[in-house]
Amino acid sequence: MSRTSKDTELARRLSRRNILGVAAGATAATITGEASAQADSRDHGQGHGRGHDQSYGHGHGKGHGHGHGKGRPVLPPGRLGIQLYSLRDQVSTLGFGPVFTELEKYGYDEIEFAGYTQGSAGAITLAQLKRLARDHGLNPIGSHVGYYDDNNPGAYTFAQNLEKVLDDAQALGLKHIGTPSGPFRYGSTVDGWKRVAEEFNVYGAAARKRGMKFYQHNHAEEFSFATDKPRVRLYDVLLEETDPDLVHLEMDIYWAFCAQFRFSRRVDGSPAPLDPLQYVLKHPDRYPLFHVKDGVRDDTTRDGYRMSDVGDGDIDYRTFLSKVTSRTHRGRTYHHWQTEHDNPVESLAFARKSSEHLHSLREGRCGD
Repeated sequence: MSRTSKDTELARRLSRRNILGVAAGATAATITGEASAQADSRDHGQGHGRGHDQSYGHGHGKGHGHGHGKGRPVLPPGRLGIQLYSLRDQVSTLGFGPVFTELEKYGYDEIEFAGYTQGSAGAITLAQLKRLARDHGLNPIGSHVGYYDDNNPGAYTFAQNLEKVLDDAQALGLKHIGTPSGPFRYGSTVDGWKRVAEEFNVYGAAARKRGMKFYQHNHAEEFSFATDKPRVRLYDVLLEETDPDLVHLEMDIYWAFCAQFRFSRRVDGSPAPLDPLQYVLKHPDRYPLFHVKDGVRDDTTRDGYRMSDVGDGDIDYRTFLSKVTSRTHRGRTYHHWQTEHDNPVESLAFARKSSEHLHSLREGRCGD
């Protein structure tokens, strides 16, 4: 029943994101089980809220900040989405419709695409996809598309087929269209990133003409240092050289905290403090979208975290969301929060648990 009206190595990651048609062992029984679990949780009062301190990402253990029923919800109403890459196994097996049915039950408001096909579940047109999302009360808020493929002039990327990418986004009614590709097309030098910034400005201008915002989604490597100027953080080049009215950013909070672990010192060992939250508070209008992804702190790993379902990790989302929504202009209406897990053990369970956790968070006393 429909609700009323209601992210080199990066290139490898991108190639996985471009295709949702990955076979997986999902069954309709999984759908039924998840729906039952969700109904059970709602029967027990899980409300879904419809109607520069570097310690923020560490030390706030599992279940931190749940506080059911007291205080204003941290998550603004109508702003919870999910990156459908997390559910690619279910989409390719069952199709968008059954997946959207579950997301509706779990209290999601929005979806972010990572491809517009259903893989083995059959073909679907953009018009059908738009209508299907609408019928389930899900707002298609954005989409991930490749930045470039210089070996393939026919590639479905911004660099090779900008107008087609924008045509499709417009047909879906998207307000944001972006890329999870790292800006490494011309290497890791300052000048190389300036060239990328010029191209991003072009894409942003073209998107703006159609009423959309162009955005780039980070992994950890964007926060590394330029090879020719090792005191310069590449992410800062991107911020400085792109037009803030044309190029926006989708912060993947998990990868930003991994970057904090990996790149808070330069190659020479000198300190280079990196605080994901402060980037947002300093440039709030650059961040319309976020990926809410969690991780268990593990200093023995390269990234300092092991990815987990949202709520099972150590990233303090009560503090992060509270500060962004309370300290930025239009904080509770401008930003959109998309849950994600690159490889969840059970993707529907991930979606359900993540929604429950974020909806359960209530504002509390947060230090400055």
